[in-house]
Amino acid sequence: MLKILERRARRFAAGTGAAAVVVLGTPLLSAAAPAQVTAPVQPYATVTSQSGLNERQYPSTDSSVVDFLEYQDQVGLRCKVRAQTIAGNNDWYLLRDRQAWISASYVVRTGTVPYCNDIQVSRLAHGPQAADAMG
Repeated sequence: MLKILERRARRFAAGTGAAAVVVLGTPLLSAAAPAQVTAPVQPYATVTSQSGLNERQYPSTDSSVVDFLEYQDQVGLRCKVRAQTIAGNNDWYLLRDRQAWISASYVVRTGTVPYCNDIQVSRLAHGPQAADAMG
């Protein structure tokens, strides 16, 4: 029975951010406050698509998927370009900490994002297939 209570205390603590403490074989939970999540430095984006968002190698849905963001993930933004139009929006953001692009159509931006002056946009973003592609 003691082992079951200890496991439950650890699972509860992991889910709430509280620390599980076992004193003399009795599981206790400390009253530690949950950890506060801080937003990234501006500018950043918050994913609004319930199904998540693909990170792409270039600003186009014809480009390879390099990673995936979950709903409400927040990522830092370096700059933006105008490329393939997705859901009426042709802005694409280059992520701050890695070489990956996300469509502005599926995020909410916080802060001002400058245009990328030194990035060359792939011709894929302006090709005939890009006009028919879905995000």
